[in-house]
Amino acid sequence: MKFHNGCWLFKEGFGSFSPQEIYEVKKTGSALELCAPARKIVKKGDTLDGVNLSIRITVPAPETFRVQVVHHKGVRKKGPAFELNMDPDRPITIEEDGELLRVVDGRMSLSIDKNSCGMVFMRDGKVLTRCEGKDLAYIRGHWTGLAYDVHGQKEAWMNQSLGLSVGELIYGLGERFTPLVKNGQSVSVWNEDGGTSTEQSYKNIPFYLSDRGYGVFVNHPERVEFEVGTEQVSKLGFSVEGESLDYFLIGGASMKDVLVRYTDLTGKPAMPPAWSFGLWLSTSFTTNYDEKTVMSFIDGMEERGIPLSVFHFDCCWMREFHWTDFIWDERVFPDPEGMLARIKARGIRICVWINPYIGQESALFDEGAEKGYLLRRPNGDVWQWDMWQPGLAIVDFTNPEAVKWYQQGLGKLLDMGVDCFKTDFGERIPTDVVYADGSDPRKMHNYYTYLYNQAVYEVLAEKKGREEALVFARSATAGGQKFPVHWGGDCWSNYESMAESLRGGLSLTCSGFGYWSHDMGGFEQQSTADVYKRWAAFGLLSTHSRLHGSTSYRVPWVYDEEAVDVLRFFTRLKLELVPYLYEQAQKTSRTGIPMMRSMALEFEGDPNCRYLDRQYMLGDSLLVAPIFNDEGIAEYYLPQGEWVNYLTGERVFGGVWRKEKHGYLSIPLWVRAGSVISVAPGCMDAAKALDGEIERRQF
Repeated sequence: MKFHNGCWLFKEGFGSFSPQEIYEVKKTGSALELCAPARKIVKKGDTLDGVNLSIRITVPAPETFRVQVVHHKGVRKKGPAFELNMDPDRPITIEEDGELLRVVDGRMSLSIDKNSCGMVFMRDGKVLTRCEGKDLAYIRGHWTGLAYDVHGQKEAWMNQSLGLSVGELIYGLGERFTPLVKNGQSVSVWNEDGGTSTEQSYKNIPFYLSDRGYGVFVNHPERVEFEVGTEQVSKLGFSVEGESLDYFLIGGASMKDVLVRYTDLTGKPAMPPAWSFGLWLSTSFTTNYDEKTVMSFIDGMEERGIPLSVFHFDCCWMREFHWTDFIWDERVFPDPEGMLARIKARGIRICVWINPYIGQESALFDEGAEKGYLLRRPNGDVWQWDMWQPGLAIVDFTNPEAVKWYQQGLGKLLDMGVDCFKTDFGERIPTDVVYADGSDPRKMHNYYTYLYNQAVYEVLAEKKGREEALVFARSATAGGQKFPVHWGGDCWSNYESMAESLRGGLSLTCSGFGYWSHDMGGFEQQSTADVYKRWAAFGLLSTHSRLHGSTSYRVPWVYDEEAVDVLRFFTRLKLELVPYLYEQAQKTSRTGIPMMRSMALEFEGDPNCRYLDRQYMLGDSLLVAPIFNDEGIAEYYLPQGEWVNYLTGERVFGGVWRKEKHGYLSIPLWVRAGSVISVAPGCMDAAKALDGEIERRQF
């Protein structure tokens, strides 16, 4: 949020209060507590009728500083809160030298000037970022010049600005379809169902990553506003509404090290099962389908030699108006258990679509309303609206009984033969509601998706085992990486949307998420055969690969016969790579370093990589540069070092830009020379790729 009017003034109606000095210092074994008045205290009378900020600094994890700032401590705290792995009592080292306080941990230090309350974060003596002057502020709206409330019109924010160095670049802040480098962007962390072509996002993460070797996690599940050089061009500001601010500054020798520590704090991405790395095929959204249609797709893929790993049933496996009730539409699926058994006998896993909304015609609505399992308005009525499903209500996942009730429906499907769930939606969560546990609905708007995906993931882990648990999720918040996999939402079926999808995925993986997918061929409308074939190559060289659409099928033969050849070629290529992908996924689940990552993250020392958002690394060794035009032209950068073309064996030296023309059975796919890639030659089943003979190829 922007509060300033130029360099020196604030906008009309705002009052700003920043610490002017440290008046009192309290040291404990695990914290540094500061009394920071918003005026210089010259005489005792200066302590009256003014604003004071209480600052608490701890080091709850290695080289991780937590800064908590409070104006009025008496504000009642309401959940939810992010689940964090930290030691609040971890010992703190404090040095004092005259007017300078210094908190030291490993190679990181935080210096605080008692005369001004200025803060400098350093690593190995190098300044990472700093806070000075009015950079930390308590801000009042409807300001009348009085320190107390007037007629109850109290609007308040906490705002922190941290310095941006010359050339410093910022990444992350969740899945963002805008440019990969966030400098110059205003970002509102507030989940929305807005597609992939706007500034809105399904997965908003209040964490950013700096190429100077640090990251900042704002520990607030509610709306957080970021101004990345957009209000004060040499500063990154973030603000939250209310009387307090809580953030972590995480240091590291590299951006990867910072991500390791960030995911130590918020949770590591779980390990996906091997079968999930194969090809997924969907019925698509509003298409007409029944068992005959489904089996014709499966038969058609098999007849054409295209190995299929997962078949996904989208919304219409349930009767229209009844979403969600977990009941198969008997008009088109009279024998669902038999059908699922027949599909599974072909070695194919099964995914079904769900969401957390209960339409009024659903068989679950009356029970949910009666037992208090649905969100309610302040007057006690069930919260309903007519967007998406007429009269839909929303499951209250803060109610443990509602969670069990919802999981029971999922459990019946798992017993029937379903293997995983596409957890759609979870973004349009209202704030004029009452939660069973008393949670603040503004904080729950973003956090709701965490409880939703957690409930689904946990029932899968219980019924299938953690090594088999997997969701295919659209919405997320911080910590949601623990419940993979996530896909990029509703994109259009053209090259522009293909490129914006990749930007969103790379931004998400810079935010602690390890795996990512997207709708191959695009979701809205129907792509040309050309786009479909290029997107198939891109999609099958992503961590997870699903064909899905809105109003039309995504089987290749509805495009042209060449699309069949392309899909077959790249599906088999990916199956060959499953051992390598599985090894890389194990690293991701252990470290938090994303499996699919930006060039900036992998090659920090190469200035040519800083802005690249149309190519990426797939694990440690593979470089992929999708083609985004109907001319078949690939333009990309190979970093320094020797590279080997995976498809042709050509060896070249990098540090150069390349421009090439590719046919549909080709894509720039390069291996770092010296890499050893584990492959399963001739593999036709992702689930069995690790059981057969694995060849280790030296490049």
